[in-house]
Amino acid sequence: MHTFIKSMTLREFFVEQVPALTLSILIAELFYKFHSFTLECLAFLATWYVLDLFMSVIFKLFARTQTGVDQAPK
Repeated sequence: MHTFIKSMTLREFFVEQVPALTLSILIAELFYKFHSFTLECLAFLATWYVLDLFMSVIFKLFARTQTGVDQAPK
């Protein structure tokens, strides 16, 4: 985890990871009631992974759209 966070800039961490992390915590608190810390922790981590994957795909599509608009002929 330390290497993961250290490899990112502060801006990347707050823009890319904090929203996914926050939403994952909210989902875990509201819906995961497995009566086992280990299962709930694994489900939380899986949720964070899936949300981060989804958000990174959306960011890449948005960035590609933005660069495509900038390069359009005038």
